[in-house]
Amino acid sequence: MLSLALAQAPSDLVGWSARMEWLAQHLPEIATKGADLVVLPELFACGYAIGAQTRASAEPAYGPTSQKLGELAQRFKLAIHCGYAERADETLYNSAMCIGPDGTLLGHHRKLAIPPGFEREYYTAGQGITLFTYRGFKIATLICYDAEFPETVRHAAAFGADLVLVPTALGADWGWVADTMLPTRAYENGVFLVYANGSGTQGDMEFLGKSVIAAPNGTELARASRTSEILYASLDPAMVRKAQLRLPYLLDRTSLDLLV
Repeated sequence: MLSLALAQAPSDLVGWSARMEWLAQHLPEIATKGADLVVLPELFACGYAIGAQTRASAEPAYGPTSQKLGELAQRFKLAIHCGYAERADETLYNSAMCIGPDGTLLGHHRKLAIPPGFEREYYTAGQGITLFTYRGFKIATLICYDAEFPETVRHAAAFGADLVLVPTALGADWGWVADTMLPTRAYENGVFLVYANGSGTQGDMEFLGKSVIAAPNGTELARASRTSEILYASLDPAMVRKAQLRLPYLLDRTSLDLLV
């Protein structure tokens, strides 16, 4: 079993220090409730809709955010999955890292699909999906728009993922994505999917909220409202095996005569 917390944070937190402080203030409750892993939204460390501040907020993979999360993870004895703006030389990536309870890096992902809009002014697309293992789960990360393509979640599932973590910054006018598309991604692959959005406003952007923890059978284990809140769920790996045996999409697709 994996005890998971999804932190739908307020998007109007200004600056890195305020965001880390918000996390530190909520981790005692999260830890008391027995969470093994907490998942934060896309670009949580710096904020999403920050315009020209994006480049100044970018940092190396082993920078201040990694160090701070390592301290917090060790103090509260849980893993923290957090989106941030990564700088590698002069290239920027919309990235996410997962820091384990011992303060070491468990997993890292660079956003694969950069959507139309401001992100294309700053971020370069990453390449590939990797898995990491934690508490008996094989875990993949996709970021926001990444998971809106059936191919990406299917690739992660075919690669062996039981759990797909999706930090996002979904705007208020994209409700169908959170309500229908992402639970469908869980169902059609027989995996757990955790969709962690922000709430409220930042700059001129309003966030949808409505984060969800979806089970391999497509049911919602927890669903957020439009305001800041923390969701909790216990994930049983047996549900993955049961769902994939009942509907063996991953196996049966290999026998289809597909046109490519």
